[in-house]
Amino acid sequence: MLFAHDTECALRSAVWLVNSAEPPDTLTTSAQLDAWFTEFDSTGRHDRDAAELASVQALRPVLRELLTSDRDRAVELLNRMLADARAVPQLVRHGDVDWHVHAVPSDAPLATRVLVEVALAMVDVVRGDELSRLGVCADDDCECLVLDLSRNRSRRYCSTTCGNRNAVAAYRARRAT
Repeated sequence: MLFAHDTECALRSAVWLVNSAEPPDTLTTSAQLDAWFTEFDSTGRHDRDAAELASVQALRPVLRELLTSDRDRAVELLNRMLADARAVPQLVRHGDVDWHVHAVPSDAPLATRVLVEVALAMVDVVRGDELSRLGVCADDDCECLVLDLSRNRSRRYCSTTCGNRNAVAAYRARRAT
């Protein structure tokens, strides 16, 4: 295991949120936000209204900047995010998840909790000098982010669709010569 469970979950959910902004936008309804909330085992306050959806949508460019920054810029962003949220890390346990860190109360707005959870996950990434695990898809026509949790750091594409499209293009280019 490269990162703790909560770190991996926060990173995966952040990458999903950032990628949801790429055309076509896949986070436009409260139902889609509900599905994200469930898929990534989120807990705590969930208002299920338009204001909450808009606040989570507004996080996407902020998260993109954080997840694609170099180490020094990431630290600058992280320190500001954690200070602005008045984050106070505490160990908590709920449901089937053993002890892990939360830094804002469970009744804080969803966007605040997401931002702080991702910031705490990125603290682990920065401390472990593992920023190379995050990047932009190698497909020239795609701007989605990639989270590479593989042992050999071989993941280059955001999805099998992009990977297959590039493999087919490479195959056709070889056949043409």
